[in-house]
Amino acid sequence: MTALSEIAAPHHTAIVTQECQGAVIGPDAGLAMLADEARRVALPNITKLLPVARAAGVRVVHCVVQRRPDGLGSNHNAKIFAIGRGEVNILPGTPGAAVLPELGPEPTDLVLSRWHGVGPMGGTDLDAVLRNLGVSTIVVVGVSLNIAIPNIVMDAVNAAYRVVLPRDAVAGIPAEYGEAIIDNTLSLLATITTTDELLRTWSGPDKKTS
Repeated sequence: MTALSEIAAPHHTAIVTQECQGAVIGPDAGLAMLADEARRVALPNITKLLPVARAAGVRVVHCVVQRRPDGLGSNHNAKIFAIGRGEVNILPGTPGAAVLPELGPEPTDLVLSRWHGVGPMGGTDLDAVLRNLGVSTIVVVGVSLNIAIPNIVMDAVNAAYRVVLPRDAVAGIPAEYGEAIIDNTLSLLATITTTDELLRTWSGPDKKTS
């Protein structure tokens, strides 16, 4: 089995944060149950992970969703798109559409917004941006294990990336369902790890690679 230090070596690795934004997991999120669960464990761990990743030379890419007030150009073809509609503002430039301030963005981070879909890779700039950065391993954090996290893991694997999933830096509801998804599905596609294991992997004065 390939060591985590090789799979997630900083020079070819990026952290992709999935919908770590005000309207999704902020204090006034549209789906309070998911936000509460994310803020319980995942968000504190992501907050610890990102500075260490940046210091080691790991790229950080924040993927957020935005919508026009009239929904023009966005999906309306599944139940998920109606959840929370009208309760939160994810207009570009609003706090709901912005990365949570405790996560950045820092000057070295990239922020990619999407108007449609249930995941950050399909029909977006993410794949091209990661390839331009020389990335071959993606560390996925954020929400949710119900839909978007499996979506990006599968899309990334199909696109020939290696995926690392710190199980305590992602969230879904109910929590037991999220754990089941990790154990029974995502473990077959990604290297399952923890925040502490990644922190150890990326810590130390010799870890930064240009």
